[in-house]
Amino acid sequence: MAHSHIELQFDDVTVGYAGAPVVQGLTLTVRQGERVGLIGRNGAGKTTTLACAMGLTQLQKGAIRLGGANISDMPTYQRSRAGLGYVPQGRDIFPSLSVEENLLSALQGRPATAALDKAYGLFPRLHERRRNGGNQLSGGEQQMLAVARALVGEPRILLLDEPLEGLAPKVRDELMAAIDQLCATTGVGCLLVEQHVDVVLDFSQRVVLLERGVPVFSGESRALRQDVQLLNRAIGLEKA
Repeated sequence: MAHSHIELQFDDVTVGYAGAPVVQGLTLTVRQGERVGLIGRNGAGKTTTLACAMGLTQLQKGAIRLGGANISDMPTYQRSRAGLGYVPQGRDIFPSLSVEENLLSALQGRPATAALDKAYGLFPRLHERRRNGGNQLSGGEQQMLAVARALVGEPRILLLDEPLEGLAPKVRDELMAAIDQLCATTGVGCLLVEQHVDVVLDFSQRVVLLERGVPVFSGESRALRQDVQLLNRAIGLEKA
């Protein structure tokens, strides 16, 4: 039953580019079914942290583990297969393919029907648009498709990098409600990076606050909410 609590662990991780550290001394865990938020100002190292989990940046110190196994040296595609789903900034879809072709392209040989049913169950709008090209979708629909594409790979942990960027408030709410439902019904763990701090605190059970690449808070979301001084200092609290 180890499968039921598989977790992603950053174990005293320092990561950077070209030898210069961007994030230092980060320890962070995401268990299956758990929702964790990562917040901080622009340039604090949030995107770098997610990219590091996927093996896209240089790990300088520490280790990254999935389900206890050290995956620090694994290539990105193997990390995906091991159970990490990643939705990078900028809506990772194929504009020239239809919605359904986009989903099928992400299947990695899994049976199509069940995976598609699950994706369409969470995002009914995608089912309505399944014959439309990626470039015919609204920004919100493209983002739903990017999340759905990560999902059909059946990840155990889902990494979301600013999924709400550029979306209207109503669409943001809709997308977050679907992600919420996804965590509740599939048991996938979620690590959310997002500028809208209120949204992150509402969504996450635990949160890590980065300030210039260093974690200055790690704990329950409601505890950070009460520390207004720290929030304001580290974020200049951008209100959602």
